[in-house]
Amino acid sequence: MLQGSIVALVTPFHEDGSINFEKLEELLEWHIANGTDGILVLGTTGESTTMSHEEDDSVVYFTMKVVNHRVPVIAGSGSNDTQTQIDKSRKYDHMGVDALLCITPYYNKANQQGMIYHFTKVADQVSCPVILYNVPGRTGCGLSVKAVEQLSEHPRICGIKEASGDISYAVNISHLIRDDFVMFSGNDDIIVPMMSLGASGVISVLANTNPRETHEMVSLFQQGDIKGSLALQQKYLDLIHSLFCEVNPIPVKEALNAMGMGVGGYRLPLYPMEEANRQRLYNSMRKVGLL
Repeated sequence: MLQGSIVALVTPFHEDGSINFEKLEELLEWHIANGTDGILVLGTTGESTTMSHEEDDSVVYFTMKVVNHRVPVIAGSGSNDTQTQIDKSRKYDHMGVDALLCITPYYNKANQQGMIYHFTKVADQVSCPVILYNVPGRTGCGLSVKAVEQLSEHPRICGIKEASGDISYAVNISHLIRDDFVMFSGNDDIIVPMMSLGASGVISVLANTNPRETHEMVSLFQQGDIKGSLALQQKYLDLIHSLFCEVNPIPVKEALNAMGMGVGGYRLPLYPMEEANRQRLYNSMRKVGLL
């Protein structure tokens, strides 16, 4: 059962843009020590769109070696090319990941039957669970309720990361939640509302800077302390909004570097923040004691 606060982990880079594996190991150990319930690598926050397949493979292999089954590891194996998604998914499945996160086919923007085949073809060829990733704001396309209903019946499709930000849509798929099909909030600003609909937790950007607090927010809700969970949601809301004042993962890397974590920069076309947005982020961080 995947649940709790799963960090959508940044990929740290050296100054020359190469992957900083020493820093990646530090981040993984820091998250495990601070209560993060699971690790997602190669998600949107992990910048896999500007990394080569060989680099992707090396990040997954290294993460599996360091984590060594202490918490679940999810690998983002998505692509807008179904065959590429199949190839990557099979490779990471063989590496022993606990689940795969597969995204809707961005740019191609297939019809719903194409969407269904896009995910089904992957799930048919792997042995580990597959999590659907619905984030139309990034991909330009989304899964219909009917498509999710059909895909949820596949024995290896175990859940959905719902990142549309549309509570009405989440309500409409919430009836699908059961022991073998879970929902995760893909938006940090609505963790508590999503859990009230039955979500098992969050796949989180906020957890990069606040792993223990994000874990606690989810854990309190699961223990029945809704007020305590909501208080944390509200406390970190301004920071959450600041972490998305420019495209993810630019602000969260800026925040981690300001905290002294040394995760490095980004690969083009991502570019450092505008100064006004940087100051907004720093002010939000000060409010919650990160600076």
